[in-house]
Amino acid sequence: MKLVLASNNSKKLRELDAILSPLGWQLVPQGELGIPEVEEPHCTFVENALAKARHAARLSGLPALADDSGLCVDAFAGAPGVYSARYAGEPKSDARNNQKLLAELGESAQRAARFVSLIVFVRHADDPRPIIAEGEWHGEILFEARGNDGFGYDPLFYVRELDRSAAELDAAEKNRRSHRGQALARLVERLSAHDR
Repeated sequence: MKLVLASNNSKKLRELDAILSPLGWQLVPQGELGIPEVEEPHCTFVENALAKARHAARLSGLPALADDSGLCVDAFAGAPGVYSARYAGEPKSDARNNQKLLAELGESAQRAARFVSLIVFVRHADDPRPIIAEGEWHGEILFEARGNDGFGYDPLFYVRELDRSAAELDAAEKNRRSHRGQALARLVERLSAHDR
């Protein structure tokens, strides 16, 4: 199945493609089709993902897949949440976002956090029955960055049962455990059930 990915994030594309291409899905990033990014004005992951999917489907004429994800920190009542990518302002910067997170958490002992991913699939722009799947990955925020892989907040996200940060996991293990991997697995299940 060929579909447009409502993102220009090359690292996100690589993660999604590693999971979906073995299933026969061909992802085309919206940028390759000349589709600009859409605004993400909503306060929930699902609304932003749906807006992105409908926008990409409308301008491409293809089915579309969109992910809206972020880091939710308990000490901040779930922030930065939907604002994770722009937490430290524009232009987007993983390094500045991580610096801000560490500065605001300081020496706090309350470091529980979770990554959240909402993935939306639409068959066409006006699809009245979008397929929506969610994944959560629970962990803690480290006091300093560890690891060189991944992106975003991965170097600060500690997975206790593995005694490693998300940035210290190889791509295959991260995809098996991550919020995005969980959401994609659920999406594939729902698509399979829908097509029966």
